Order: sequence, then C-alpha cells, then structure tokens
Amino acid sequence: MSTVASTVREWWPDDRRDAETRLEALVRGNRFTISVVFPLIGIVLLLASATVPAVPDWLAFNGTLVLLGTLVMRSPLIAAVAPVADRRALAGVGLLTLYAYGIEYVGVHTGWPYGAFEYGVALGPMAAGVPLGLPVFFLPLVANAYLLCLLLLGDRAEHAATRLGAVVALVLLMDVVLDPGAVALGFWSYDDVARGGALAALSGGGFYGVPLSNFGGWILSATVAVATFDAAFDRAALRRRLADCEFALDDMVSFVILWGGVNAAFGNAVPALVAALIGYWLVRANRFDASLLRP
Repeated sequence: MSTVASTVREWWPDDRRDAETRLEALVRGNRFTISVVFPLIGIVLLLASATVPAVPDWLAFNGTLVLLGTLVMRSPLIAAVAPVADRRALAGVGLLTLYAYGIEYVGVHTGWPYGAFEYGVALGPMAAGVPLGLPVFFLPLVANAYLLCLLLLGDRAEHAATRLGAVVALVLLMDVVLDPGAVALGFWSYDDVARGGALAALSGGGFYGVPLSNFGGWILSATVAVATFDAAFDRAALRRRLADCEFALDDMVSFVILWGGVNAAFGNAVPALVAALIGYWLVRANRFDASLLRP
C-alpha cells in the first residue's frame, strides 16, 4: 500500500501551477494525436454508429466515449486558458455553466429559443433531459471563437461592438457546421422539421434538418455567453497567452476536422464549406501550422 501511495503522491501535482505545467507539456507533446487523430477516429466511430447496423450496441454512440473524446480534444484549450483564469474568470465560467444548463433545460422542455427538439443519443450522463457534460460541448465554442477573433481582428478587437459582434457571428457559423452534422448523426432532431410543420414550411424544410428558429436562438444564447466571457476574462492576458501558446486553438482545428468531415460524409455541402472557411481563418491566424500536421 505504501508503494501505491508513494506512486500517487509522485504523480499528483504539487499545486495548480504544477498541474498547468504538466498539462501544457502533455498537450504540446501530443498535438497531432489530440487535434488530428482523435477527430478522425471520431468521424469513423460516429459514422459507423449512424450507418452500420453491425456495430455492437455497447459501442454505437457510446455516450461515455463521446464525452471522453470531446474532453481530450478540449485539452489544448483548457491548457491554454487555465494560466490566465483568475477568480473573476472562474466565476464567469461558473455563471456560463449555469447559463448553459438553464437555457438547455428551457429549450428541451419548452422549445424556446431554438425550436422544439429532442435528443436521440445520450451524450454521456443525462439529468432532466440535459447532458451533464453540456458545458464541455457549449463553452469551448464561445472560447474558441473569442480567441480566434482576437487574432484575426488585431487592434480592431479593442472596439467592443466590433469584437463582440464578430465573436457572436463566428459562434453562429460554428453552429451552422455543428447542428446539421449532429442532426444527420441523430444526436438530436427538431420536431417541426421532422413533422413538416409550419416552421418547416416557412424555412423550406429547414436547413439540413435544422429550423431557422435554431439559429435565432443561437444568436440570443451566444450574445449572452460572449458578453459574459468578455467581462470575465482579462483580454490583455489572453492576448499575451495567445502569443506564446501555439496550440491555443487546436481544439478549433479538431472541430473543423470532425464536423467538417461528418457533414462532408452526409453530403451537407454548405456546412462542410463553412467548416473549410473556419479552417482557412485558422491558417490565416497561423494556428493550423506544419508542426501540428507533422506526427
């Protein structure tokens, strides 16, 4: 027992700074695996789960695997942001977590603001119809969009309306990629589109199975989330961190590969092209570099 205890003590970080240093080294040493290999494996497993009847039940859309895989792909973002997350930032993340749960609960049970929908796949443990891992899926969309806009806008990001407007627009574009791919996989479905109701008729059958109301809801939810993130984090500290952390947007690289690939496989041309556009912006920001693509 003493040997086990000593091993645990040796492995366990001494403090927060030690934990951040270890995580950063782990991410930096495994960029290709985390940001390219994991999403490629994700594409194969998700497509097989959706289209191949022979995939065993324990593997098809395994919620635990989905959540763990997502956490691995989020690790570069966590490692990048953690050193600049002071008490105010942590409080903001806490508020955003509560907000994510709250608006999703309202959405699931009332259909507002996204449109009536229901989950077809349990994305990990669920409570009251909402995935407990929801913040892992939602909050990084906001953080990634914010960081990329800081890089692309440069000095223009100092203008609040320009900065916030650009980030909200980018979050919306990310949902243009995410939602059609998730609907095609069967992660969730929208009642009005599935039934061909009035909203579906209004939106021409929906945008690849997604009603227009969903994107209106995302404008609302993204605006609140982006404003909260902006108020919580020190923008100057984030800029300094972006300057010396080459992997800060590797999670967005994973997003482009995974959801761009899923949409391409299902023939969702517009979402796939939007994913490619986001990939182009990552290249422009020098965040989709040769070191990442080299195993």
